[in-house]
Amino acid sequence: MPWFDLPLEQLREYRTETAEPPDLDLWWQQRLDQARAAAREPVLTRYEADLYAPVEVYDAEFSGAGGDRIRAWYLRPAGAHGQTPMVVKFIGYGGGRGVPTEHALLPALGYSVFVMDTRGQGGRWTIGATAPENAKVMTRGIGRPEDYYYTRLFTDAAMAAETASMLAGAPRVAVSGHSQGGGLALATAALVPQVVAVCHADAPFLCDIQRGITLAPEAPYTEVPEFLANHLELIPAALNTLRYVDCALLARRITARCLLSVGLMDPICPPSTVFAAYNEIISGKEISVHPFSDHDVPTAHAERQLRHFRDFLLGADQPG
Repeated sequence: MPWFDLPLEQLREYRTETAEPPDLDLWWQQRLDQARAAAREPVLTRYEADLYAPVEVYDAEFSGAGGDRIRAWYLRPAGAHGQTPMVVKFIGYGGGRGVPTEHALLPALGYSVFVMDTRGQGGRWTIGATAPENAKVMTRGIGRPEDYYYTRLFTDAAMAAETASMLAGAPRVAVSGHSQGGGLALATAALVPQVVAVCHADAPFLCDIQRGITLAPEAPYTEVPEFLANHLELIPAALNTLRYVDCALLARRITARCLLSVGLMDPICPPSTVFAAYNEIISGKEISVHPFSDHDVPTAHAERQLRHFRDFLLGADQPG
């Protein structure tokens, strides 16, 4: 894939042209209040204690949107007592929480990790446990923001961060993810800023969505124009719905320290959509620009993330 988007100097100045809904804050507060009102206590079941020592692994269940029970993995260093730095991890499109072996690095380095399963996904490249399907979800319920799939998923993510904070005894946590997971990390940092100290978003999806659906040559953004090409009557309503889950608009509410990454040859999350969100963040932020990368993140970026956690997460869970 060649460089197909704006030049880098223009990307650094690019701003979304999508108008923010006037009721965006109140609308999301209502969604979160409804979820909290329906929530029940999380349930933890120890998983393969002999296999995973010295990491404690728990099969977790918590309440998401509408009180729906969502699965997660909760991993923490064995014998951890009191507050531990916590990273909430979100998964890319089509995947689920997978198996604990996929998430063992951070617990080995002293962090607790809460890996949210993705409702109705987990049928493609890694397995899920919350009604898993091999499904396309970009147009599910797109006619109304209240009915939209990503309204529920963003609410799940915010509730996951609040649950993880409680489990770790940490007033503030980190959120992290790639692609869809990166979009969920940005959304969570925006929706519950009081809980999120650090936000890592690699090649984040769901940013400047109205540009993404007209520019990206590869799925999942392409699901929307494919659908609307035959449902002309739904175009105005669908575009309005997408404004409520656009992380380029929600990003204005982020207070966490942020580290994003972008590949300038990314055909799935075009660079301008990533910069649209990054350029709206007003808190401390950095972005790793990878000129010859597509949607995959260079492996070396993981060490930059570890340094960022060390610098901005360790100690952030302490009061004051």
